[in-house]
Amino acid sequence: MTRRRLLSLLTALVVAAAPAGAPAPATAATPGATSGGPGVLMLVGGALDDGNAAVYGEFVRQAGGAQARIGVLSASSAVPHSSANAVAKVLKAYGAGEVTWIPPVTAKRDGSGDDPSNAALAASMTGFFLTGGDQFRYVQSMVHADGTDGAVLRAVRQRFLAGAPVAGTSAGMQILAGRDMVTGGTSYPGVRDGAQPGVFDTDDVLGYWPAGGFGFFTSGLVDTHFDARGRNSRSIRLAADTGHDRVYGVGEDTALVVTGAGTAGESLRVVGTTGVSVLDLRSARVGLAGGHWSIDGVRWSYLTDGDSYDPARWRVAKGAGSSPAVPRSRPAGPPSVDAFGSYALRDAALDLAAAGLSTSTTAATAETRPGSSWGSPRVRGSPRTPWMVWVPRPSPGWPCRSRPAESARPPGVARAVRPKLIA
Repeated sequence: MTRRRLLSLLTALVVAAAPAGAPAPATAATPGATSGGPGVLMLVGGALDDGNAAVYGEFVRQAGGAQARIGVLSASSAVPHSSANAVAKVLKAYGAGEVTWIPPVTAKRDGSGDDPSNAALAASMTGFFLTGGDQFRYVQSMVHADGTDGAVLRAVRQRFLAGAPVAGTSAGMQILAGRDMVTGGTSYPGVRDGAQPGVFDTDDVLGYWPAGGFGFFTSGLVDTHFDARGRNSRSIRLAADTGHDRVYGVGEDTALVVTGAGTAGESLRVVGTTGVSVLDLRSARVGLAGGHWSIDGVRWSYLTDGDSYDPARWRVAKGAGSSPAVPRSRPAGPPSVDAFGSYALRDAALDLAAAGLSTSTTAATAETRPGSSWGSPRVRGSPRTPWMVWVPRPSPGWPCRSRPAESARPPGVARAVRPKLIA
């Protein structure tokens, strides 16, 4: 049976558009060392193009260039050795001196994560690259059942704290997060049903692991493939359900470069071809609307190549080559894709920010209620009911910024006075 729901998301958007960064300088950093602090983290949102010299080049430089000894961790992959070989080929093309695959080779607790030879190999590296796949496989293979580090992870952590850079893409990025690491689920059922601790075999459940990942980056929740897979809404629901007030959503072929991770001087910078969303839930209000879960007051900042972010001050800084969106004398164009689809919310918000003659924009989704919550079997044969999405513009006085809100409602339902995200 189809149940119609409302969906709106009060946000704010800082828009800055710039071309992708140039390749990193050829001069190498001291292998695996920084000035007395942890190494640089490169949180890559997935789908990293082999030709992305800005991201790959910077990582190789941080690891030591021609003197680098980079360890590739690939336990997340269904084919770990093949995944490691593919990454090694690319890293060598960007000038890495040596690239070595570091087992564990399986996602099972078979002892490989505690093998002394694997740990010794990791301890000799000047940098680490974690491949994608399923982030929970890293947990299974590198973390003990009591939550303590296996020998390989312990060696990686020690090298990182001594200055070795660590890069992770997709699942390899997600595992670097702290508590409440997302384990799966898509936005529509996630918003509707809420987050559930655990690992599930269906995308109909927004799952998370309370103990988290490796904990290298802890200033907020993180999510990958953010705009390409429409993960904005699932991240907001997970953050609200688990008590987090900030989310970093990293786009594909893009890295969030973190310097001084976990220190008072932690700073973030965007490198790549898409962007990074920062969702601020400090002023968010969770409640009920029409008997369904709702939230409003979420602020959304969108950063592109060269932009930076100060997590201690919650402050965005525009990059030298970045241009803020300026409202033009035109209306917003009607979104042409499903509201939960690839790049739908990002593109609608960016278009609205530049549309000086519009106060809202409308999109549709064919999502319907796919059965009971918490991963119960999907009800098949339900009619596909159209939903509407409303994104209002801010009032005047917000130069170069807009405050779009996502609002889904069945045709004929009155617009909410206060936009909210409603399950």
